[in-house]
Amino acid sequence: MVIVIGILAVPAIPKTVKPAVTIDVTNTREPISKYIYGQFIEHLGQCIYGGTWAEMLEDRKFYYPVRADYSPWRIIKPPNNRWSGAGVPYKVLGASPWQIIGPDDAIRMVKEDSYVGEHTPEVRVTGDGRPCGLAQNELALTDGREYVGRVVIAAEPNVLLIQVSLVWGKGKGDRHTVIINTTGQRGQFTKHPLHFKARATTEEGRLEIISHGKGVFRIGTVSLMPRDNLSGWRADTLGLMKELNSPVYRWPGGNFVSGYNWKDGIGDPDKRPPRKNPAWKGIEHNDVGIHEFIDLCQKLDAEPYIAVNTGLGSVESAQEEVEYVNGSAHTPMGKLRTENGHLKPFNVKWWAVGNEMFGSWQLGNVPLEQYVKRHNQFAEAMRSVDPSIQLIGVGSVGRWSEQMLTHCSDHIELISEHFYNGEKDDILEHVAQIPHSVKLIAYWHRNLRKRIKSLAGKDIRIAMDEWNYWYGPYIYGELGVRYYMKDALGIAAGLHEFFRNTDIIFMANYAQTVNVIGCIKTNKTSAEFAATGQVLKLYRNRFGQIPVEVSGTPEPLDVTAAWIEDGKALTIAIVNPTRVKYNLNVNLKGAAISGNGLCWMITSNSDEMAYNEPGKAARVQITEKAINVISNELEAPPISVSLYRLPVK
Repeated sequence: MVIVIGILAVPAIPKTVKPAVTIDVTNTREPISKYIYGQFIEHLGQCIYGGTWAEMLEDRKFYYPVRADYSPWRIIKPPNNRWSGAGVPYKVLGASPWQIIGPDDAIRMVKEDSYVGEHTPEVRVTGDGRPCGLAQNELALTDGREYVGRVVIAAEPNVLLIQVSLVWGKGKGDRHTVIINTTGQRGQFTKHPLHFKARATTEEGRLEIISHGKGVFRIGTVSLMPRDNLSGWRADTLGLMKELNSPVYRWPGGNFVSGYNWKDGIGDPDKRPPRKNPAWKGIEHNDVGIHEFIDLCQKLDAEPYIAVNTGLGSVESAQEEVEYVNGSAHTPMGKLRTENGHLKPFNVKWWAVGNEMFGSWQLGNVPLEQYVKRHNQFAEAMRSVDPSIQLIGVGSVGRWSEQMLTHCSDHIELISEHFYNGEKDDILEHVAQIPHSVKLIAYWHRNLRKRIKSLAGKDIRIAMDEWNYWYGPYIYGELGVRYYMKDALGIAAGLHEFFRNTDIIFMANYAQTVNVIGCIKTNKTSAEFAATGQVLKLYRNRFGQIPVEVSGTPEPLDVTAAWIEDGKALTIAIVNPTRVKYNLNVNLKGAAISGNGLCWMITSNSDEMAYNEPGKAARVQITEKAINVISNELEAPPISVSLYRLPVK
């Protein structure tokens, strides 16, 4: 991830200023690409696991050894309650979340014939009536809600009965138990379905897997999800993602992709190996792979955008990945995809050739002179499988982008740029950072087009496929920062700058969608739009598609306008980053307002530090009202985003 730094000057605003603009509706720019509203999800923190994916159990494949001196996870509160790390709260790295039931030696980790990964827990039942097995605590349960899952068990015949219980209290009746009869199993791993119904609401629920018999049984893996999950995805999070209405999702990274083997994420999810996350903290369960990601995109009516590993990955692996995704069933990888349950090709159009390979933090990083050759090798191999794919190359403002465009222009359709901004004490400076970064990158690329001869006759535009604010304590897991109303203002102003540069910026992917610097925040049972999410949702669903010229003296407001696609109405968006209410004087050139309109506003009672939190009433939200335009002034409340839709003739 890269942070863009430029010279940023924000003029002082006189108290008596009267902002005014002229909107020339006849002077239009290139249409706004729908891909400007793209999103990005990475295998990092609680973006997917713990945020989007519905699995409730930690380490369900037993990556960490179950040991008496490690169980259960100890909870550490860092100074000033500034949570960081792979979970909230921050937990001991390398420790299993599973607790031993029975004597300490009731569990041993067995490597021989492990069901998945390096080892499998083996339970030795004492036979004296004491229960022996495993439990996981800290499950969030809701009264009346149903939960489903499965457990993979291999047992000796004399163990007889295994009890799997969902527990919500300390009383004998505070549990729902499923009995598994292992008679005749003869030590072979078998999947058993689980179905529970909770009878209380608690954050201290527990799943127990025990036996009172005598002998040995192994637990291959376990899964538990709310019954209302959608093919494994959280129903509440997906509901918000549908409202967000993003047309494209970038996946699986990010830094993660440079150490990721895509083949770990295909086949039976219970047999996919758990791995140490190659770039971030915690483990990668590999429950979410290509099939799950594309299923998510289909559920959201969005296009998938897949990044391939040009770090530690090979050219052959990227070539095979394209064939697996887009090849016919008669190709070797297409045949494997068919065996994994999907006969027809996925026909994925957008492919990123690597991620941030300019950075020393990136696995497999090489010097620029070497990387341009690597990019072309990957691109040629990928296109040999499917010539129709659209490739996005790794860019970074400066020499890196210059050399990529010089040597790789025949091997890319778009070039990627990333930026993240921090926090400024002054709200005007804080808001102005995002549009300034967009403007700076667009400026650089326009100059590169003039200087690089190999770009003559070509139109390689920018994919700003990571952009956002990034600062503050990690509240929602690793990189899970909180976003405030002041950040929402900056994101809105950033969108305005994208609209002013439609000739050179084609795609943008807000990073990231859920929890990790995300526009949606979750806890174990609820999901809510962050302040920035409200802005992204509003503009995607309400702003026009054909930008028009805005001139005049809008300061301190940020004003942009666009026709809706059918030309029957004009949308005007206003960002007011001050604590003063303004009435914007609007002079329409080439048209006249022909009737009543609508206005959508995002406000927070003039509080730039207002934020939304899952499970609580939203403080930053969109309100809608009908308006009767009787003058040429539009209201812009303090600390607000206003979007007007006006019928025009």
